[in-house]
Amino acid sequence: MTITLDPLNLEPLPPENRQRLLRFTLGLEESALLPLEEIAEILKVDITEILPVPEMPSCVLGIGNWRGKMLWLVDLNHLINGESLLLSETVAESAVSMVVQLNDQFLGLVVQQVNDIELHELQQLQPAVPGLFPSRLLPFVLGALPGGNGIVLDVKAITQCPLWQLHGGGRY
Repeated sequence: MTITLDPLNLEPLPPENRQRLLRFTLGLEESALLPLEEIAEILKVDITEILPVPEMPSCVLGIGNWRGKMLWLVDLNHLINGESLLLSETVAESAVSMVVQLNDQFLGLVVQQVNDIELHELQQLQPAVPGLFPSRLLPFVLGALPGGNGIVLDVKAITQCPLWQLHGGGRY
C-alpha cells in the first residue's frame, strides 16, 4: 500500500463564486457595474461620427458603425437618470460605448468612461426596492452590492426597455 503525501500540504482551492463586473461612470459623480460576460466589446465613441435618427427618444444618440454593422448608440445616463452626459464638452470628447448583446441584437451603451474590472459575489446582491433607488433607475437595477459598493445594472432590462418597443417595433 502506497500513501502519497503532499509535501506542501496544499488544500484544493475553493470554487470561485465571484463574477467579474465592469465599473463605469454613471452621472457626474456616481458609478455602476455591468457583468463583464454580458459585454461584447468596449470602444471609444467619436460623437461626430454618430448618425442621428429622427423621431427617436432623446436618449438614443443614433447609429454608429461597429465591425461593419449598424450599432444603435444610447446615452445610458440619459436613459437612466434623465440627464445627458453629452452636454459636457469633456464627455463628448471621450465617450465610451459598452457593446452589449441580447440574442442576436447589439446595443451600444455610451458612458463617460469605464474604470475597473472587479470581482463580486452576485448572490449577495440586495434586491432593488423602491426607496433605495430613484424610481427612474429602479427598472434597470439588478441589485445593490453590500456595503455601498455600487449598483449592478440589468442588461436584459436595458435592452428590453419599453422605449425600444415604442420606437422601431421592438428592434433597436
